[in-house]
Amino acid sequence: MLPILYQDAHLLAVDKPAGLLVHRSALDAGETRSAVQLLHQQIQRPVYPVHRLDKGTSGVLLFALDTRTACTLGQAWATHAVHKHYLAMVRGWPADAGTIDHPLRRLDDDARGPRGQPVQAAMTHFRTLEHLALPLRDRNFEHTRCACIELTPETGRRHQLRRHCKHIAHPIVGDATHGKGALNRSVAALLGVQRLWLHAQALRFKHPVDGALLTIEATPDASWRLWRRFIQSGDQQPSPSTAF
Repeated sequence: MLPILYQDAHLLAVDKPAGLLVHRSALDAGETRSAVQLLHQQIQRPVYPVHRLDKGTSGVLLFALDTRTACTLGQAWATHAVHKHYLAMVRGWPADAGTIDHPLRRLDDDARGPRGQPVQAAMTHFRTLEHLALPLRDRNFEHTRCACIELTPETGRRHQLRRHCKHIAHPIVGDATHGKGALNRSVAALLGVQRLWLHAQALRFKHPVDGALLTIEATPDASWRLWRRFIQSGDQQPSPSTAF
């Protein structure tokens, strides 16, 4: 069963595990399970995903329980009225904070939206939460630097966070498409977990029916605590206890 984070007569949010598709896709034809299918079986009624997370991304996934609510929430996403916060583990030590303002080309297999717009504006804010030093040799260094960062996208381009992190030379650990294969394999062996280290931590938006401000959060699962032993001692970066 999928953990339910929030439910009312119009909305339902679950904590999607890493490795689960939101819905069946021709891009992953061999996968037989999806969040839509599992949730439909779980609550015995139709559900309508109003956004999507990559298969490898865990965290808050929001569904509408009727088509009118789905339409209203879809408009909220389109007008950037939904605030999203993610956690990611990245290679290297980024700046304390910054903004990545880097347009992205539409991916060749992206069927969403009209054609003829090959480059789209894309913006992501980031903040470094923790510096880590992994006992993995990196060229002439005894340790490999990684960091836990908070990502807040202003736009919703496909693979935006993964591509933006790559753009600033701090790819997300475990990203097989935009990351570093050798590092991904070394970290998976060190932690005993192979996954994309990207987590949708929170959504904040106005309820589509009564207008109340909702914040829905998903705590990172226990695998994220495996990183804590590698936090750099004396790190002066802001370190909320709820980070991971």
